Amino acid sequence: MSCLLLIGALVFAADRLGAAFPGHRLLLDLALCSAGAALLTGMIVRALAWRVQRLRVFTEHVLDESNPDAPLPDEGEETAVLNQSLRRMATRIRELVDSLSLESDRRDVILKSMAEGVLAVDHQMRVMFSNESLARTLGLKTSVEQNSSLVGLVRDPKFLALIAGVLSSGEPGSAKLQFTGDDVSVFEAYATPLAVPPHRGALVILHDITGMERLERIRKDFVANVSHEMRTPLTAIRGYAETLLSGALSDDQNNRRFIEIIQAHAIRLNNIASDLLILSDLESGRRDVEPGPVSVEEAINTALLTVEAEAVVRNVQLVRGPVADAIITGYAIRLEQALVNLLDNAIKFNKPGGEARIDASVLADGRVCISVSDTGRGIPSDDLPRIFERFYRVDKARSREVGGTGLGLSIVRHVVERMEGTIKVESRLGKGTTFTISFPCSQNWLVA
Repeated sequence: MSCLLLIGALVFAADRLGAAFPGHRLLLDLALCSAGAALLTGMIVRALAWRVQRLRVFTEHVLDESNPDAPLPDEGEETAVLNQSLRRMATRIRELVDSLSLESDRRDVILKSMAEGVLAVDHQMRVMFSNESLARTLGLKTSVEQNSSLVGLVRDPKFLALIAGVLSSGEPGSAKLQFTGDDVSVFEAYATPLAVPPHRGALVILHDITGMERLERIRKDFVANVSHEMRTPLTAIRGYAETLLSGALSDDQNNRRFIEIIQAHAIRLNNIASDLLILSDLESGRRDVEPGPVSVEEAINTALLTVEAEAVVRNVQLVRGPVADAIITGYAIRLEQALVNLLDNAIKFNKPGGEARIDASVLADGRVCISVSDTGRGIPSDDLPRIFERFYRVDKARSREVGGTGLGLSIVRHVVERMEGTIKVESRLGKGTTFTISFPCSQNWLVA
């Protein structure tokens, strides 16, 4: 509209000046046309500049959260197509940035919640990222700050050498590390190169294998102990069998004794194999039958009958103290087995004329408590934490003398834990030992 008014004004001025100066009509027309063109060009340029300025402001604020809808200039023929393109592009850019931001937040949450320690460093071994697990692994009380020097945080030369090797070679690497904090922990460290233009960084993941190392150590000890326990009876059986085959069968004075020795060692091997099968079944967690109601009194009576003959042979008095009958949930055979093992130890590791006693009561919190005590020599305090380990013996010579396999207390612990119970032991040297097991009570009746 303004352009039309300007053209009209120029035409009117040209007519008036032409009438006033008829001899210079052509020159006046040229001058007025030039002035009009200049004014028109200036107005167009100014309008375009204003639109370009608005476009520039729009593009600068496309990702501005405080101004998500920055206005575009009014569409005209000059910028209509460009305006539409910019609107579409702005929408796509915002969607892309939101998606990347969401993915970044998810990644941070995942990495920070990982049990494994995660560490990213640049080419100068400055920390780019780390999670809370890494701080705990390194024994730090606070989180690792970005741009911290790794050399100032970690003193383990093997760990630093692993990262330095990855940074220099660009090849992945791994190492087994041991950090000493509140306790000794073993970690498997996996390091891979990380692209951090214009240099190379490294990403390290620390996987805690302390439990695996402990299980591997237990497995090795178990194999060694089984081999050791079986070697003695197997050697004896082989030796006496060879003696008999070499001519001792005709020795009427000794051949029976040799055969009895072979039989005793064969029984010992059978007992070890039987206990190992029981342990394997308990540790596997298999349930041949569903747990059901078990009478504590009946289990105690059965266990006392089982060990009664052994008590007579060893001159140990069996005492059945007060027994509050109660019903617990579990496995009757397993409970009887655990009580037999505890009573058998109380008899075998007692002194002649000593006493092995069993009691059962219902505590105020509703739990059923069963205690087995003896008047034997007791257990040294240093040995108490380990007596439930497989094949662990306080007195190795005495254990083999009485025919123990070294697996009884381990079986007891597994039985009690499988029935959701607890077990504890108290012992005084020269006074005796008391094992106490407790179970949740399903229903109880006091003995009349």
